[in-house]
Amino acid sequence: MSETSGFGAAPQMADRFRGFLPVVLDLETGGFNPATNAILEVALVFVAFKGHKLVPAERWRRAVAPYPGSKCDPAALKVTGIDPQDPTRNALCEATALKEMFRVVRNQMKAADCQRAIMVAHNASFDQQFMNLAITRNDLKRSPFHPFSFIDTASLAAVAFGHTVLSEACARAGIPFESARAHNALYDAERTAELFCAVVNRWPTPVDVGED
Repeated sequence: MSETSGFGAAPQMADRFRGFLPVVLDLETGGFNPATNAILEVALVFVAFKGHKLVPAERWRRAVAPYPGSKCDPAALKVTGIDPQDPTRNALCEATALKEMFRVVRNQMKAADCQRAIMVAHNASFDQQFMNLAITRNDLKRSPFHPFSFIDTASLAAVAFGHTVLSEACARAGIPFESARAHNALYDAERTAELFCAVVNRWPTPVDVGED
């Protein structure tokens, strides 16, 4: 659909998502327990409207040092390929990484005239639990993210494409997915962003519903 396709002006982010800025997020962690396992990588992909199409836009990624007292399961590290002690990772401490991330998100919110960010992630409850505990652990104030709402692309993919696994959902949506590059926060966030955009673009914007 183009801007001249008869649907009027291109949608605005704040109007399309009720004042929320969708922010695609992916975490790589040292295990599955948000209370004890460390966050090791965090990546964001922002989305923007290009005409009437939602598309992936700016990216942001940081390596994160395990917080003191946290645990990293060797099995999880084998899957991600992350060595938490590797100095070439240039990892930031958790609080510094999160504060920087919040600044980046707030700048994007301001540019899009949105009042709050909403996390978009694949199996989003996993990422949200890790994020919320990290925010509490570091006594961070004014998180830009909604504290309990999120947009889960696994659920969206189940409705739109009949599958919940990220790689298979991407395949059904016609999005290339390289399994060898999976479990990298930025790569997974990029694919999740493409999947999210593919789902959103299958539905008309709210103002178009019911129009002739």
